[in-house]
Amino acid sequence: MRGVRMAVMAGALGVLGVSAWGATPGMGFDQADVPRPFVFPRDHGPHLQFRQEWWYVTGNLDTATGERFGFELTFFRVALEPPAANPATAPAASAWRTRQIYLAHFAVTDVARRKFHFAQKMSREALGLAGAQGSPLRVWIDDWTLAEPGAGGASWKLHAAQPGYALELTLTPLTAPVLNGDAGLSRKSGEPGTASYYYSIPRLAVRGQLTRDGQPLAISGLAWFDREWGSGELGAREAGWDWFALQMNDGTALMFYALRDTDGAEDAHSAGTWIEPAGAAHALRREDVAIDVTGHWRNADGDRYPSAWRIRVPSLALDLRVQPVLADQELKVTPQYWEGAVDVGGIRSGAGVAGRGYVELVGYDRERAKRGATPGQTGEPAHLPR
Repeated sequence: MRGVRMAVMAGALGVLGVSAWGATPGMGFDQADVPRPFVFPRDHGPHLQFRQEWWYVTGNLDTATGERFGFELTFFRVALEPPAANPATAPAASAWRTRQIYLAHFAVTDVARRKFHFAQKMSREALGLAGAQGSPLRVWIDDWTLAEPGAGGASWKLHAAQPGYALELTLTPLTAPVLNGDAGLSRKSGEPGTASYYYSIPRLAVRGQLTRDGQPLAISGLAWFDREWGSGELGAREAGWDWFALQMNDGTALMFYALRDTDGAEDAHSAGTWIEPAGAAHALRREDVAIDVTGHWRNADGDRYPSAWRIRVPSLALDLRVQPVLADQELKVTPQYWEGAVDVGGIRSGAGVAGRGYVELVGYDRERAKRGATPGQTGEPAHLPR
């Protein structure tokens, strides 16, 4: 459950003046409806028989002198129409014609300077302007890329640049991919067509260079990779979510997405995964996890976001506090969302634990019209799944 997903792509296509996907979402595309076998590294590559997919990398980086940065690089693909039933008989078309649109977001959190910077790119697949391929993996828009230097997935290269900041990173997976949900099938509601295939690589070692204002800085750190594809949408009553990807210093990791319904209530399909140091994964249901919001932040428009959390998983004897490194890590794109670096501290099985991670908050820009409503109607409940 990552990214602004269908909402981001629909907004992007609206900018282009293109209908997102017609009157019947997913018609003519394959559906994520039953568990399937995953094959790696093949599944790192595109799945063009599905309507949309995304590749997500977030992480926390440090310089040798102690400066800290957070980063996000996200690629989205959305199909304008289903794959041709028989491409060999399709009529000749302009080289500019495409069935695919790509969108990417690149953000940097400069903790020492208390600054957050983001940029967006969007392009059609035609003429090599953007695209995705497997064996070896390569996803790109213009010069923003996530790619394997060779087949096999031993390491990946990441490049992105915006005014003032550029990243050149090598990412080395430290764990095998972890399948979320039911063996990789992630159900977002009880309605038909509201599921996706979803896996994560919760730890990738990062080394490389961040260039800030023309000055290169050697950096290292830890990243998280999320991968999801499908042809559906959220349920009709679902308005947004809070997503947590937390990496603890004892080698464990926690992913959880708390879905919100349109009335602000917690949704029964909220879910996540707990990952042991050796990589063993344990599915978490809504009732396994309690998330209490302990602080808020408002942007200049008055949109109110959660900005501090207590997360408890009683079955794991886990009690965490999560705090953003900067309050303002909001990407003002269409639609707006908040995604940023966080610090983690707390207790696991009676011992202290600390860590870092990323949090994503989607749908809160739509709550502006509900100002003045009672707490249970604002989309910001005092607590989420218990």
